[in-house]
Amino acid sequence: MLVVDGKGQVFGRMASKIAKALLGGEEVLLINAEKIILVGPKEYILEKFKTRRSWKNKANPEHSPHWPRRPDLLVKRMIRGMLPRKKATGRLALKRLKVIIGNPDNLEGVQFEEAKPKRLKSYMTIEELVSNLGWRNG
Repeated sequence: MLVVDGKGQVFGRMASKIAKALLGGEEVLLINAEKIILVGPKEYILEKFKTRRSWKNKANPEHSPHWPRRPDLLVKRMIRGMLPRKKATGRLALKRLKVIIGNPDNLEGVQFEEAKPKRLKSYMTIEELVSNLGWRNG
């Protein structure tokens, strides 16, 4: 099992490595999901996710896409977008992914060197994003 620590890592770079490992048949446990970094202007990131949460299917609103507010579920949903989920390999790969808020068992996780930020002008953590979307911890 591959244990990945998301603290201070850039989401896209880290998630691509995780998706590759999942498709390779490895089980992945992602800890500290709320401390992952999204790069870009805060206003743009917030507007993007608020727009995604407001999409509705007029014919049948129950068939609308679901974007969660909880950090662990949001990160899992974002990684799902990197997997071929309509194929059996993608569905099985997603089942091998576990995402956890915090580090409850004090596990030592791998940090990908390529996913660590060099110099960032504007960024936002997943925790800041979900708190702006309405998630309350506790």
